[in-house]
Amino acid sequence: MPKRKTKAPVQERPVPISTASYLVGVEPHTIRYWEREFAEFLNPVRTQGGQRRYRREDIEVLMEIKRLLKEELYTIAGAKRALRQKLHAQATPEPSNDNNGTHTTRAVRRRTAKR
Repeated sequence: MPKRKTKAPVQERPVPISTASYLVGVEPHTIRYWEREFAEFLNPVRTQGGQRRYRREDIEVLMEIKRLLKEELYTIAGAKRALRQKLHAQATPEPSNDNNGTHTTRAVRRRTAKR
């Protein structure tokens, strides 16, 4: 019996806009609009036929956009600022005190500890 290709778990495979729409709880046209407005945060994979496929990260960004716009009542511009700040905060490591009381980042401490 020939082996069948095993598919990646659903959460690991990019999903079509209809599934993303269902998961986020908004209409597909809203997702397309947000994709244009929040282009710096959303970049779904395109198939050879040009169809959008949304990864887990894209779904998480869409859910955050929905939260900011629908629950927190941010404007589009305000939501963009909030997302930029959130991404900047995630990209910048938190300073922590080492034994001498000087500030170092956790990444630097980890690198030196491995030596």
